Amino acid sequence: MAVLEGTFVYRKELNPEANPQAAYGARLRKLRDSRGWTQDELGDMAGCTGRHISAMETGRKSATLPFSRRADQIFGLVGSPESFEREWREIKQGSLLEGFPEYLRLERRAAEIRLYEVGVMPGLLQTPEYATVLAESAVRRGVITPEQAQERVAVTAERQAAVFGGRETMVFGMLDESCLRRPVGGSEVMRAQFDHLIAFAALPNTILQVVPFDLGERRPFDLPIYVLTMVDRSIMSYAESAQQGYVERETTAVLPLLSAYHQMQAVAPSQAASVDIVKQLRKGTP
Repeated sequence: MAVLEGTFVYRKELNPEANPQAAYGARLRKLRDSRGWTQDELGDMAGCTGRHISAMETGRKSATLPFSRRADQIFGLVGSPESFEREWREIKQGSLLEGFPEYLRLERRAAEIRLYEVGVMPGLLQTPEYATVLAESAVRRGVITPEQAQERVAVTAERQAAVFGGRETMVFGMLDESCLRRPVGGSEVMRAQFDHLIAFAALPNTILQVVPFDLGERRPFDLPIYVLTMVDRSIMSYAESAQQGYVERETTAVLPLLSAYHQMQAVAPSQAASVDIVKQLRKGTP
């Protein structure tokens, strides 16, 4: 339902209870109204059009992280519990697998990250192009919306920045050979991804190892696994099923996974040998 506003302008009634995106838009309108600004005026300040402000207020378009940060500056909410950036992140995480947002919060604070991935490059090691291809593929399959695809790519970039952006986090990356052999996005995307892996291995706080197919039964994991060591030396793990992710904080449950990880490191090729494997695959990419 819309109500008449002025002589010719119709103002759509909002229902902030409908969904988180609607609540975001309703709060944006409320703050704008409280200052007596038109949509065009707010748009000028935020670097967009009044039409775009209208679309966000009515839930027809999702807000972005840059807009949310700009809105916080405009309304004086930077760093506050009521910031639009915080609300945007809560909405964004709603499109992620259950349990994964909790893991992300822990990963940002970890002293050491041990990961083992199967079939696809892990998010921490993906190039933007590789991440985009995966997200767009999910859109074509009808799994997520285009907006959610953009959010997933943004999460990947933010995740990498949090781990590698000037911190001394130690990252151990073990990749099943299937991660390297599965073509994603064509030869150009794969060449760039191989180059990225080689650059990752050259960092002072990283170890890259490839787990080849011929490791056979000596490979202790059949599914991806992540083990975090926090600054206080506590440990936790994260694993996923098709429906949800799960963070395990109980030390007695995580220790066997950590031991198995160390055992796999011992039998897998060294970093130097693993980089050679990546280089050989890159050389063979058309």
